Order: sequence, then C-alpha cells, then structure tokens
Amino acid sequence: MKHNKFAVIGVGRYGINIAKRLAEKGAQVFAFDPDEEKIESIKDEVAYAVALDATDKKALQSQNITDMDAVVVAIGENFEATVLTCVHLLDLGASRIIARASGVHQKLILEKIGIQEILTPEDEVAFVVREKLINPSILSFLQLPDDYEIAEIVAPRGILGRSIDNIEFRNQYELTLVTIKRAFSVNKNGEELKEQHVLGVPSSDTEILEDDTLVVFGTSKNVQRFMDINEM
Repeated sequence: MKHNKFAVIGVGRYGINIAKRLAEKGAQVFAFDPDEEKIESIKDEVAYAVALDATDKKALQSQNITDMDAVVVAIGENFEATVLTCVHLLDLGASRIIARASGVHQKLILEKIGIQEILTPEDEVAFVVREKLINPSILSFLQLPDDYEIAEIVAPRGILGRSIDNIEFRNQYELTLVTIKRAFSVNKNGEELKEQHVLGVPSSDTEILEDDTLVVFGTSKNVQRFMDINEM
C-alpha cells in the first residue's frame, strides 16, 4: 500500500481522531489548526503539525496543500471558516476535498460551492473516514470486534474473469466471499439504465466481472492484502 499524504485542517475532537486513524494506517498526515495547544497535543502523532489559519489563502499555499492526496476540512463550530477554507482549496486546485458539515443546511451550502464529499459526524465515524481515504476501492464496511470486518470492495483487476473456485478466497487470502453485487442493464421508461443486484450465494464457478462489487468477510489486514496483491 502506498503512503498517502493527507492534510487535516481543524484538529478538534473530530479532526484529531481522523488524523490519528490515518497515521495508524501508515499515511503521512499534515495537521493544521490556529490553536497552538491543539497542535502541541497532536504533533507527536502525525508527520507534521503547524499552527495555521486556513482562512488565509497564502498560508495554505505556503504549505504545498496541492501536493496532498486529499484535504479533510474538519473545522468545528465556525462554519464560516469551513466555507472560506473550502473556497481557497478549490481556488488552489486541491485534488480532493472532504469537508465536515453539521446538518442539511450546511451540507447544501458546501454542495453549492462545489464540494462533492461531505461528512456529517452524526453518520460518519473516524475509522470509516480513514478506510475511505486509504482505500477508495472500499465502498462500505462494517467494523467487527477483533479487527474483523465485512467490506464491500470494487473487484480488483487481478481477479477479473476468474471463477470463485479459481481465486480460492479462503485458502489463499483467509477471506470468505459473502456475496457479489452485479450491475444489470434494465429498461425503464425507454431509457437503458444499470441497476446493481445481489447474486445471493454465488456458486463456485461464478466468474468475477468488471463492474462487480464483492462483499467479503475477514480481518482488515487480509482484506487489504487481497486488494494489494490483485491490484498489481
């Protein structure tokens, strides 16, 4: 797995959790916040931490913010600062911006200025954010005790066209394939659309297709290993 570079702007309770979880996964994390005490509390947990006012466009630019794989704007109660920071990031050409919103009105405003990925703390927890950032191929997952998870992943290139029996999920990767979600073409009101349907319990000779989503069960480590090996 490559070492991603992420910026986390705003290291209150929510932002600090995201920053720590990303660092735990081996990511290079850059933390920014105007509060020097917050920066002091996280500096040993991340690659780089600096007291910075993200509403200052020149200050953001000075940190090579466009070199990041993604920027998480996790500013707390000051929504005006969130909006202004997002506007600056868009102007600077940040490749991926993920912003926090509290409620539907804030979410709507962020959407209107062009932010496509929006987090609401009510339905997103830090470890979910971590997984989505580190592994865009993971569509969703359910964290279970003892580091096990049920994950929905995009079928990696290395297994396309191969049968379930040939892949040997259990013997080779210590994973259980729960089911497959497959895209089917349907005609609705004269328009050709694609709908995803669950195949149920797939047979051993079922072949993996390009648009398949796999639902697998196993440890986080083995899910990651499976994706790393088969994306090569």
